Amino acid sequence: MRRTGKCGWRPEPGPSTSGPRGYPSGLSKDVTLLDGRHALLRPIRPDDGLALRRAVAHSDPTTLRRRFLGGRPPRSDQEFERLVCVDYNRRMAVVALGPDGPGVGIAEVAVAVDPAWRHVGLATALVQLLAAAAVGNGLRHFTAEFFADNRDVTDIIAEAGAPYVVTDDSAGVIAAEIELPADPGLS
Repeated sequence: MRRTGKCGWRPEPGPSTSGPRGYPSGLSKDVTLLDGRHALLRPIRPDDGLALRRAVAHSDPTTLRRRFLGGRPPRSDQEFERLVCVDYNRRMAVVALGPDGPGVGIAEVAVAVDPAWRHVGLATALVQLLAAAAVGNGLRHFTAEFFADNRDVTDIIAEAGAPYVVTDDSAGVIAAEIELPADPGLS
């Protein structure tokens, strides 16, 4: 009997868009970014754990500070497993894969994008895909926490035109509730 991997799922050999039970393969999307590069956006799978671990290990201090709000980034197997084992309903994460493989961007509730892939529309595309998944599961709001001086996040929210309410702004961290549009703009 073959042993299953994390979350009780074992991937099939070779490239695949399948995943564990409940995997929303319909959310996979090829995007062309503002600078002409291409990326495949798809929901995270348990077998993305190694790529996520590498992405965190190679992230610059600013990216880690912004993504984890100054806290310690994940280090243990259990912490990474929590990030890649989602139920695709109440918890969703999306990865962006470049032509050379994984690790260009990962979205959970927050978005982290490799510096070489910033300011070309990737974070916006990741947020739109997360919004589509949320709306598809009947959700109407996102909550987000980010540093008040993180212009990239405030620009994404402003660009989306999504109404939001600041629920807390203590210690330079903004906690916001963002209303999701009925059509998150994935055309």
